[in-house]
Amino acid sequence: MSLYQIKVEDINNNVVELEKFKGKVLLIVNTATKCFFTPQYEGLQWLYDKYNKLGFELLDFPCNQFGKDAPGSIEEIDKFCVDKFETTFPRFLKINVNGDDESILYTYLKRHEKGFLNKKIKWNFTKFLVDQEGRVIKRYSPLVKPKKIAIDIERLLNRKQGE
Repeated sequence: MSLYQIKVEDINNNVVELEKFKGKVLLIVNTATKCFFTPQYEGLQWLYDKYNKLGFELLDFPCNQFGKDAPGSIEEIDKFCVDKFETTFPRFLKINVNGDDESILYTYLKRHEKGFLNKKIKWNFTKFLVDQEGRVIKRYSPLVKPKKIAIDIERLLNRKQGE
């Protein structure tokens, strides 16, 4: 299975095929609105503003598995993010990232990441960087602020496909 065969649902319940993002650098993040790391939305938007026109997409997946830090409906979560942090990147329906009912996307990301012995997602704002070919390049802990990821995004954007 390829990343591009996975389908997810956006905040309007539309099915989105990840193939739509083929050829783009992706940062996939599980988020929450009531979390210690919630202010990272500001940095995530900064990355999106800086790199989106260059072939970068940020995919936001709210997750209520950790401390119930993503309460409310997807409409309430979206309104909070847009009003408080002026986010403009794609947001999807709430998902689980661990356990029996985890999203197939996160099953894929965890199986294909390199270097992590503990595959379990430990908290919200875990970030996965994916290259233009759909390969999981790196996983970042919630402690890594989005602006620290900029150099890795730039490397991928500057790399020619197929290298």
